[in-house]
Amino acid sequence: MNYTESREHSAEILRAVLGHLGQHDAAFNPVSFALWYEHLAGINPALTQALTPLLLGGRRLTDAEVLQLFRSHIAPLDQQAVEKISGRFTQTMIGLAESALRTGDDAGRFGDQLNGLAEALRSGGVDGLSPQLNLALENTAGMRSSAHALQQQVASSRVQIDQLQAELGRARHEALLDPLTRVLNRRGFDQRLAMMLQQPMQADRTHCLIMFDIDHFKRVNDTHGHVTGDRVIQALGEVLRTCISADNCTVARYGGEEFAVLVPQSTLVQSAALAESVRQHTRAMKIRNRKTQDVLLMVTVSAGVAGMNGSDDALSLIARADGALYQSKQAGRDRVSCA
Repeated sequence: MNYTESREHSAEILRAVLGHLGQHDAAFNPVSFALWYEHLAGINPALTQALTPLLLGGRRLTDAEVLQLFRSHIAPLDQQAVEKISGRFTQTMIGLAESALRTGDDAGRFGDQLNGLAEALRSGGVDGLSPQLNLALENTAGMRSSAHALQQQVASSRVQIDQLQAELGRARHEALLDPLTRVLNRRGFDQRLAMMLQQPMQADRTHCLIMFDIDHFKRVNDTHGHVTGDRVIQALGEVLRTCISADNCTVARYGGEEFAVLVPQSTLVQSAALAESVRQHTRAMKIRNRKTQDVLLMVTVSAGVAGMNGSDDALSLIARADGALYQSKQAGRDRVSCA
């Protein structure tokens, strides 16, 4: 999820988030913060839909419930990233709490002095009034200083929380990327596919799915080793990024040597032409020995294309694209077939 709210708007959301955090039993950590931020900002309808029934009747959410909602509707995080950001978030909140506690203690002492001054005024004792006035003046200055320190701490904490929010977004994005190819991983693909299927199709358009598979990839690993196999997978990822440049398209590593491309608001003919472009660019690719620059091997891919029909869900669309891919394999590989 990309956060595009302005600084002023995000500050308003932040205040609302802090209010909601205190109303539930879940810990004050980045997972809870992200959950409430996306809900209150109105940028995650699926999350809001799942969250709303749970909030009926003033129910207090637990850590387990918050984590489950986060995993289902936002994204998983790398555990080390969670621990790092969580620790910094906790330190920020502890600092803010300690500053507020100090201000509260100063306010309590100031209140005691005001009570003493009021008592001196009621008794009419002039001798006792002067010391009480001096103490009140001293504590007024101390109270002003504590309030100013708290204000600065709140401002500093807001900056730190903004930074943590940015780190959280980056960590969540990294969790959806395949580390070898830097395209989306399977989990990222599943999320984008669900989003695509929720979009109403325009007239004479459909949502298409292209599945690619590297031909004879086991032979590549057996002959040249897994390091070269990884280079082949990386090279295909680069070809896909080059050929599939449209902002609305999604490239993902579906698993192993298989890749998937989501093409919303397209036609079967257009998507097949896109798959053919990838096939041709892959065929022209040469994997070379890094020391001698001799050509080690040439690579081909098979592809299957399916367009969404009225009865399709995610599983049936994948199954039809996979079936078209199987047709390409059976027909001799290095070709594109349509479902």
